[in-house]
Amino acid sequence: MVTRRDFLKKMGTLAMAGAVSPSLVNAKSPKASVMGANDRINIGLIGCRSMGWTDLLNAINVPGVECVALCDIDKNILDSRAAELTKNKGKKPEIYGDYRKLLERKDIDAVLIGTPDHWHCLQLVDACAAGKDVYVQKPIANSIAECDMMAKAAKHYNRVVSVGQQQRSAKLWIEMKKFIDSGQLGHISRVNVWANFRYAAILNPAKDSEVPAHIDFDMWLGPAPERTYNASRHHGSWRMFWDYGGGLLTDWGVHLLDMALWGMKVDHMPNRVMATGGNWAYPDNFAETFDTMSVIYEFDDFVMTWNNTTIESGPYGKNYGVEFVGTNGTLVANREGWEVYPLQGKCEAAKCTPDYQDLPLHHADFYNCMRTRNMQTACTIDNGAMCAKYAHLGNISARVGSALVYDNEKQRFDNKEANKLIKPTYRKGWEFPKL
Repeated sequence: MVTRRDFLKKMGTLAMAGAVSPSLVNAKSPKASVMGANDRINIGLIGCRSMGWTDLLNAINVPGVECVALCDIDKNILDSRAAELTKNKGKKPEIYGDYRKLLERKDIDAVLIGTPDHWHCLQLVDACAAGKDVYVQKPIANSIAECDMMAKAAKHYNRVVSVGQQQRSAKLWIEMKKFIDSGQLGHISRVNVWANFRYAAILNPAKDSEVPAHIDFDMWLGPAPERTYNASRHHGSWRMFWDYGGGLLTDWGVHLLDMALWGMKVDHMPNRVMATGGNWAYPDNFAETFDTMSVIYEFDDFVMTWNNTTIESGPYGKNYGVEFVGTNGTLVANREGWEVYPLQGKCEAAKCTPDYQDLPLHHADFYNCMRTRNMQTACTIDNGAMCAKYAHLGNISARVGSALVYDNEKQRFDNKEANKLIKPTYRKGWEFPKL
């Protein structure tokens, strides 16, 4: 196995030799780094299933963007995606089973990361070290320490990074924020966030089995602890196991908490977090993460709550959404639209419907930022790190069964058990990044 230290040494050698695209590698020199509007941007995709593939399809619709490489640990998925891309674009991408080999390519300007959450940190840091810009899926990482390291690496290597929290590019949510910023709701004292989806319950688990021949399971595990292969912990279901994901709170929660924090202009950690959770809706749920959960985030002048269950119902007839409760009225939003409910005629009723252009616009923004070397993407690495950390705060509070105060500067809780969950222990053969 190639060690990370060997890989980074090689990347440093390539960069010094001018192996990375000259228009992009020297981002500290604006004149040298700005690309022309017609210059081609070559990208590679790491993680070709689900959202990774969706991101790629949106990316290659941006003028001047071309996919030249695909990487996945599932050979069947890799071959299928390569064939589809070849058919649609008339040019076959190179395929890889190890993302580090893809990053060695001197002609790749950016990578899309669509792998499970436990992989995001290593892949983003390594990509930045290799001189690549990065579009990474949310949540950006599976732990608080990884979030902080990723934000540090992006700045250290001066790379353009966009996080796949595409709602920040949607007209629907931009108009929602404008309405909230107008002050028409009055003082907002409470923000409620909820997401109720049945997929968080694994009710018919598979038994452990031999690893399918087309899957490199050791590479899939990567830095995560050694475990036997089980189909119920693989492909989409991995989100419900602590080694790889954080359940509904890190999946849907990151999107919705992002809108709540954006609307409230929050750019810091809460004063305190209190949470409880368990597999109470379905006691035989095979998942480790919680099918039922409540979190309270305290601030100086308002409170934010998160609630989830696997019973697909919710307030206002919506199984997911965000509610801003003000002294003049209440605004309720999800991806299908938002509406204002005035309180005793103190504000005007208002509605907004979506145009469903968030993903195309989000990707267009990323590549425009690459061309101009603008680090302020629609969702920056700092935005993504903060929202992911909020999700992890809730999960950690529920796991240790205690209210918590988190010191973001010192990167620690006021609780010894909670501190053990800040940073993961990487499996032998993988090292937590160092800068």
